[in-house]
Amino acid sequence: MSRTAVLVCQGRAAADGRIAPGRFADPTAMILLRPAEREAVEWVRDGAVPDTWRHRVDYETVRATTELMAPRTIAIDDAVRAHPCPQLVILGAGLDGRAWRMPELAGVTVFEVDQPATQQDKRDRAAGLSGTAPTFVPVDFGRDRLPEALAAHGHRADLPTTWIWEGVVPYLTRAEVAATVAGLAAGSATGSRLIVNYQSPSRSARAGRVLARLLTASTGRRSVWANEPWRSTWTPAALAAVLARHGYRVTEDESLLDTARRLDLPVAHARSLGHGRVLVADRD
Repeated sequence: MSRTAVLVCQGRAAADGRIAPGRFADPTAMILLRPAEREAVEWVRDGAVPDTWRHRVDYETVRATTELMAPRTIAIDDAVRAHPCPQLVILGAGLDGRAWRMPELAGVTVFEVDQPATQQDKRDRAAGLSGTAPTFVPVDFGRDRLPEALAAHGHRADLPTTWIWEGVVPYLTRAEVAATVAGLAAGSATGSRLIVNYQSPSRSARAGRVLARLLTASTGRRSVWANEPWRSTWTPAALAAVLARHGYRVTEDESLLDTARRLDLPVAHARSLGHGRVLVADRD
């Protein structure tokens, strides 16, 4: 499992029931974590700052991720609820728990797309979850064509689809992002919705990632992002132009900082939240 996927799940687990109660909840997150991965989550939930440097870095990393995940998850979930479709596809799903935790998806066919090894690990972790599991669509992103892979597992291109593209875009080149949008468009009937989490250009964000890598290196370990560098950032106008070429009309685009402030959520890392964004685009 990607270490970034684990960190994101740790952030949701730490936020569950603590940040934005009544607006944010993810009871699946803790279950999807291995016992060793839960330790830092419990420190954050209890406000127990560790004494050792290595554990302190883990604590601060999860705590910062917690602040990020609440507005990001709420924004995406709200966009799913506001525009129901009979199909939902989660791209690069990692340890996403929406298929199990969102009652609004009870009558929706949910597909999760990810690397085969990642999905096998996910299946093992999800054994303790109750509810209907998604349809797992294993895809080698460097070799397989997404529309064909989805169709082989029952996705229908003639029905509207909600696509969730969360936490993936920064790790793709601009050409790969454009190619993926083209593939999504090929499987999107009129009435489909695309929800994209992406990063806007930011010098402070790059500096923050360098600092995070140095802090992790000081503990004698490799950074969670060492093998997953950012390859593209986008201005809202540039990403909207790519989507427009494939028939998507942007209806919302908000920074996570604005989302957090609108929801009256705690903000300790304004710069980090400011360059993360959630975009919603519809296919008329």
